Amino acid sequence: MFGRNAGLGLTSLAFACLASTSLGFPARIGPAAARPAPGPTWRPVAAGVEYAALPIEKPVESGDGVLHVLRIDPARAELRAHMASEPGEESRTAQEWCAAKDLVAVINLGMYAMDMRSNVGFARKGAHLNNGRQGAKYKSFLVFDPRRAGIAPAAILDAEDPQLHKLLADYDVVIQNLRLIRAPGQNVWSKQKKRWAEAAIAADAEGRILFLFTRTPFTMWEFNHTLLRLPLRIRNAMHAEGGPEASLSVQAPGFELHLNGSFETGFHEGDDFTEQLAIPNVIGVAAR
Repeated sequence: MFGRNAGLGLTSLAFACLASTSLGFPARIGPAAARPAPGPTWRPVAAGVEYAALPIEKPVESGDGVLHVLRIDPARAELRAHMASEPGEESRTAQEWCAAKDLVAVINLGMYAMDMRSNVGFARKGAHLNNGRQGAKYKSFLVFDPRRAGIAPAAILDAEDPQLHKLLADYDVVIQNLRLIRAPGQNVWSKQKKRWAEAAIAADAEGRILFLFTRTPFTMWEFNHTLLRLPLRIRNAMHAEGGPEASLSVQAPGFELHLNGSFETGFHEGDDFTEQLAIPNVIGVAAR
């Protein structure tokens, strides 16, 4: 996994969210929970965009012990893809992408190849092909900007969908990535020892898109298991990036948050990355 990340610290707002006992966060998350976890309290960020910080119920050896969730209603907020492979573009940190493109939020578009520009899976934005080849191992597709009326403004599709090829042709933006969770809520990873800080993109049962970030390293089986036990109603999810490259930025009036990962087994086994790395491809959110 390639890239770099920003900012260990949470904003004062995020700390306040975690410290508050009135927000409805569960005292425990996981198998030992005595009762189902109540839903998180969502902080409005922009029209159609909400943020929540959920404490992680596991021994935390590194990271901030928080799962950061940005929930986006694609009917009210606009998803955008930006790629360094487009004419006149370049790699930037997530925070810099926010500023350069006037975005409310930015997360990694996906892992990128050794050329430092191409997504590892298929990636198309209108007529621009970042990577024109579909990878057999990458079984999750994020789509948005519909080309016809009457279909969802955004969705995550599984490779097994019998209508996949027709649906991919119905959208201007198609991003293929490594799958984490298959619809309807199936953890497709087996247990393993490798773990990393994680940036992921998910869809919930209401069709909203979630940007997910944790600096605290997980195995992907454990990460998926955690997500599916939380009251987020996640239907399916894809991996966007891991380790030092994993990034999430939110920049809106009254709320600013710039996060980066650090730990990745076999690559960087430390918690000392404190700044975002420049990344070539991002998914952003713009206010309509």
